[in-house]
Amino acid sequence: MTSQRTAGAGRSRGLTGRHVVIAPDKFKGSLTAQQAATAMSLGVKRADPALRTVECPVADGGDGTLETVVAAEFERVPVYATGPTGQLVLTAYARSGDTAVVEMAEICGLRRLPGAIPAPVTASSYGLGMVVAQALDHGCRDIIIGVGGSASTDGGAGFLAALGAIACDQDGSRLGPGGQCIGNAAHLDLSDLRPEIASATFTIAVDVDNPLCGPLGAATVYAPQKGANPHQVTELDRALRLWADVVEHTTETDCRTAAGAGAAGGVGFAALAVLRARMRPGIEVILNLIDLDKHLVGALAAVTGEGSLDHQSLRGKAAVGVSRRAGAFGIPTYAVAGVSTLAPIETRDAGLMGVYTLSDLEPDRRRSMSQASDLLALATERLTRASLHSVGAD
Repeated sequence: MTSQRTAGAGRSRGLTGRHVVIAPDKFKGSLTAQQAATAMSLGVKRADPALRTVECPVADGGDGTLETVVAAEFERVPVYATGPTGQLVLTAYARSGDTAVVEMAEICGLRRLPGAIPAPVTASSYGLGMVVAQALDHGCRDIIIGVGGSASTDGGAGFLAALGAIACDQDGSRLGPGGQCIGNAAHLDLSDLRPEIASATFTIAVDVDNPLCGPLGAATVYAPQKGANPHQVTELDRALRLWADVVEHTTETDCRTAAGAGAAGGVGFAALAVLRARMRPGIEVILNLIDLDKHLVGALAAVTGEGSLDHQSLRGKAAVGVSRRAGAFGIPTYAVAGVSTLAPIETRDAGLMGVYTLSDLEPDRRRSMSQASDLLALATERLTRASLHSVGAD
């Protein structure tokens, strides 16, 4: 059995014979998507050396998006930017032609917090705008932004500031960083917005559909995950409402209730209102970028996976996205997950023919995570012996 990575758009390796598409997301805290794909391929090989695999690591717009498209032969472009609390970080975006893929988590997301100390009211999205600005400087005009894993709830004010927007309070002073300041916004000046924006298109790769404010908004739902206490959640939601009023007054458009406006602490809102961005499901964007369809043609089966399969997965996370895409080609899809809380009927409704879990092999969570590679290979080996042989015989 040979193992191949995905090729860039428009390139084909001319696959022949039986092959299995291996398309997992990361196993958070244990394995990157590529490491997971390698382990799963090993499991297939041990079960049936006659099977070939095509490794197609995937992501849904959050952590791992940059790595996924680089594995699909995008160029990694190193740049400097500021992290969520203002520190300088060496980061990167991915490029193919005039398309740039920017991952917010890699630049100013939760994993970039110094010492992993939360900064729920002071974290900023400024660094994201810095990288987008550099991609524009480098000639990219098709900008795709994965916004999962953010550390900030600033309504995208920092993001816009890095692109030339000027937000001021009633006294004319520029706003400071973070969500704690946007509630003081009184004016937004877009006259110095980077001119390249006018000739660029922006796509927000997102896996949530929350509005900006309210009980389902960015602050209420996601700020607690970023370390906000109940009082801070209330204040952030209030600030987002006031910020939305100022943006609406300037742009003459109200995007606060749009699906995905609450993504990344309001970056989705800012991109919609000011950049006229379009929202797309993150997994669909990534599957198109890595040209998954080409590798599904003629496949025996697809095997996907991620750390946890749960009800949130059903709303468009990686494993279900792969299953639906493979289903359009009539290809059965199986999943291997760290844990799964899905009922059998939910698994079937998601298009998955079966789910194997690492927790069945090792119930202790810490050991399961530390031995994830070996367990993932073993689970995939069992899946192959139990299921793929019967698929090949049909």
